[in-house]
Amino acid sequence: MTDILRWGVVATGGIAGAVTSDLLLVPGIEVHAVSSRALTKAEEFAGRFGIPRAYGDYHELLADPDIDVVYVATPHSQHHEVASAALRAGKNVLCEKAFTITVAQAEELVALAESRGLFLMEAMWTRFIPLVRKLRALLADEAIGEIRLVRADFGFRAPYDPGHRLWNPALGGGALLDLGVYPVSFAHMVLGVPSELHVHGSRAASGVDAEAALLLGYPDGAQALLSTSLLAGTGITAEVVGTTGRIEVASPFYAPTAMTLHRNGAEPETFRHELWGNGYTYQAREVVEQIAAGEVESPEMAWADSVNVMRTLCAALGRMGVAHPASQTSSGP
Repeated sequence: MTDILRWGVVATGGIAGAVTSDLLLVPGIEVHAVSSRALTKAEEFAGRFGIPRAYGDYHELLADPDIDVVYVATPHSQHHEVASAALRAGKNVLCEKAFTITVAQAEELVALAESRGLFLMEAMWTRFIPLVRKLRALLADEAIGEIRLVRADFGFRAPYDPGHRLWNPALGGGALLDLGVYPVSFAHMVLGVPSELHVHGSRAASGVDAEAALLLGYPDGAQALLSTSLLAGTGITAEVVGTTGRIEVASPFYAPTAMTLHRNGAEPETFRHELWGNGYTYQAREVVEQIAAGEVESPEMAWADSVNVMRTLCAALGRMGVAHPASQTSSGP
């Protein structure tokens, strides 16, 4: 492997385009190839971003000996299939969230990466946004005392189309896996793994979850109140409340450019930080730095974090009676 990491992008949808444009900004990265089920789409994508090689099948991309890292941007239902194939082909992997559609699949990916000594990370870019890192630093310094409550919401109205990936159970559709992963991962980041889970919501005619409200409970009484929806705009904000203050994370909380610290008895303090590119640059740089250091996982988005978030998501889906094809019964809080 040279000092330049050559990346291969699997899929050519909207998220693939947004992330690829940011990959091109990061030193140490060359986007070397792209694949799509339709070769014409791969060729168009390659032309748009100046990518040298285009493939009509992801297996061809994985067989390319010049690729060091594979970015998986397929629908959720294909994450496990493509990421596991990439790891078996000896490639490092950045896989979109939600990481998989079952806990068992997530555990399998982790075990495979560990056995092969390869880098694997869920693309939860929020963890690497500068203001989110600042938030964690403030919480670690007990800037708002003991954390008692996390609130986070992410919802918008999406026109119902049972064939669209958002509404199609075969593609891992539904609010929780697509949008709810953000507030759930945010709560896990701040408070850790919950000991209790309460869920309320509704399902679409296609069988996927259309909206959900989650209450995560913790042994010391702390709680997280989370919501997600494909039926209504909930706002995309988050707040962490402690015994001596609170921190408001501006919309969109998954990639904030502003955050306000409210300390009891003090004037509010607002922090601002503009994003580099679309904001996916920070997670890409993390991949580069961790691989250069010989690491196989990121301490800021560790394997255990991804598995535990999937455990909460799958437990919530199970309690709503939602089962995606190939999903398995998962234990959870």
